[in-house]
Amino acid sequence: MKDRFKTVSLETMIDKHIGKRGTIKREAFENELRIDLLGYKIKEVRKQRNLTQEQLGKLVGVQKAQISKIENSVKNARFETILKVFEALGAKVNFNVEITNNNKLELV
Repeated sequence: MKDRFKTVSLETMIDKHIGKRGTIKREAFENELRIDLLGYKIKEVRKQRNLTQEQLGKLVGVQKAQISKIENSVKNARFETILKVFEALGAKVNFNVEITNNNKLELV
């Protein structure tokens, strides 16, 4: 019996269902993924530091609910608050800004 399933890479699947790199839909997908990963990383480091959301909130000066929102969806958080979270976690933050050839500002 011939194998009915074809193995394809994740990149191929994303290209097919989201769009190829450089398309508006793909760029939106990539940006959303970066934002989700940022929230996940904040949660991961908070747990490594053995901090509750409430404890981290006190260090930052916000309520526990705000920490929860940041961990689950950074896109609704103030940039200043996110920077305070990183500072409270003892994390070093670096941003690279590139101007692409189509005059679009891109954070790397």
